[in-house]
Amino acid sequence: MTVVVPEDYHAKEALQKRNISCITREQALKQDIRALRIGILNIMPQAETYEYNLLFPLGRTLIQIEPVWIRLNTHLYKSTSHSHLDNLYVSMEKATEEKHLDGLIITGAPVEEIAFEEVSYWKEITEIMSFARDNIASTLGICWGGLALAKYIGIEKMRYEKKLFGIYEIKNIARDHEVTGELDDVFLCPQSRHSGIHDDVLEKEQEKGNINLLAHAPETGYVIFESSDKNFIMHLGHPEYNSQRLIKEYTRDKAKGRADVEEPVNFNVENPVNRWRSHSLEFFGQWIRYAYQKTPY
Repeated sequence: MTVVVPEDYHAKEALQKRNISCITREQALKQDIRALRIGILNIMPQAETYEYNLLFPLGRTLIQIEPVWIRLNTHLYKSTSHSHLDNLYVSMEKATEEKHLDGLIITGAPVEEIAFEEVSYWKEITEIMSFARDNIASTLGICWGGLALAKYIGIEKMRYEKKLFGIYEIKNIARDHEVTGELDDVFLCPQSRHSGIHDDVLEKEQEKGNINLLAHAPETGYVIFESSDKNFIMHLGHPEYNSQRLIKEYTRDKAKGRADVEEPVNFNVENPVNRWRSHSLEFFGQWIRYAYQKTPY
C-alpha cells in the first residue's frame, strides 16, 4: 500500500494518516520491485485539492504506485496553483519520453455542458486518447473523462435538464469481468454530472460489438462500460469522491444560484455518511490489478 511522492508533497501527512505508505522516487528505486507508473491527466478545478481523492484508493492497492501527474499544454488551469503544476506536473510527451505508462486515468472536468468540439483542449485530449489506445494497457475515464473516451469511439453524450447528483445503487451486470466482476451485486456510487448517454444508444453500440456494458441503474443509466478491445474503461460516476468533495460541489453550485442543482440524493450534507468507500477501493484495486496483468512490460 505504497505511493511514490515527492518528499515535500502537500498531501503526504493526510495519506499517511490513512495508512498509505509514502516513499520518494529515490527510495522506490532502491527497492526490489518496480512501481506501476499510472499517468493521471488531472483536469479537475483546483487540481491540487483533487489529487488526494485518487491517491487514497490507488495507494490502498497492494501494488506500489508511482503517479505521473499530466498537464495539458492547451489548458490555462485558472483555478490551480501554477507553481504546483510546474513542480509536479509534466506533459504527456514528457511522461512517456523515457518510460512507458502502465495505465492512464482521465479525470472529470467542468466542461460537460459544452460540446466536445468547443472545449479549448479537445484536440489535445483526442491526441492523448489516440496514443493511449495504442500504447497504454488500460485507460480509465472518470465522469467527463469517461464521456470523452466514449466520444472518441463514436458515442455522443446528452445534456440533462437537472444535474444527476447524489449516491445511487448500481447493479453489477458483468460478474465475469476482470475489473467489475467481484464488485458487489449492487453497490453504491456517487454521481455528479450534467451529462450522460441514453441507454438505447449504449445498448445499440453493444449490439454492434463496439462496447461491453458492465453496470447500470434505472436512475443513472449505464454507469460503467468498456470499449470492445478492452483498452478503454468508462466510469461515469465518481467512485473516488469523499463526502467533503460532494459537500463542496453542492455548496459551490448553490452559491452560483443554479436552479438545476438540487440537494444530493441519498446524502445528507449536514450529517454526511460515506457508504461507497468499499466500492471505490475495490474498483480501483481491481483496475490496477488488471492494468498490471495486461501491461506487456
